[in-house]
Amino acid sequence: MADRCCSSKGSELERLAVQADQRRVLVAVLAINAAMFVIEFGAGVIAGSTALMADAADMLGDALVYGVSLYALTRSDRWKAGAALLKGIVILLLGLGILIDVAVKLRTGVPPSSALMIAFGALALVANLVCLRLLWRFRRHDLNMSSTFECSRNDVISNTGVLLAGGAVAMLQSPWPDIVVGSIIAAMFLRSAFRVAADAAPAMRANRA
Repeated sequence: MADRCCSSKGSELERLAVQADQRRVLVAVLAINAAMFVIEFGAGVIAGSTALMADAADMLGDALVYGVSLYALTRSDRWKAGAALLKGIVILLLGLGILIDVAVKLRTGVPPSSALMIAFGALALVANLVCLRLLWRFRRHDLNMSSTFECSRNDVISNTGVLLAGGAVAMLQSPWPDIVVGSIIAAMFLRSAFRVAADAAPAMRANRA
């Protein structure tokens, strides 16, 4: 009887310790993404870069996503599935917003500042690699953390695209690399949104049942 009691307490303490670790990681990546949104979006406005502003919008979306993840962390599986679904909706809206910005850029056609794109794209890449490293061990822990890891992984891909676009703009003196990368980031957002929603919806239905 005592052995079973101690075992039960040990399992509960282990569960709480894991949740505390998750909370610390989520707070850290939330702070990183919120700070980088302000820095990168300001640089994107000054540079006139669709890709840089899209990447910054991704940072804002992630900060909101991590906030939702923190809220759902100690709640039921249904809450976690709902949080994951909300993340999918946020990602979808960001993707649509970027497509609108791409359409506006197609009308103006002014090349952005490649130097600012490369400098701040590199800074964002470093920040997101740190976030990815922090989230790595939780990537398969539950649906909530899995969808959070998915967001961070997408960020690294987006940052790489911004750097490639900055280099192409410098060589070609054309806005098209910026427009193309912005469109790709939007498509990636939409794909990720549907994937996260497809994973979350069945979990919500199962937990409701």
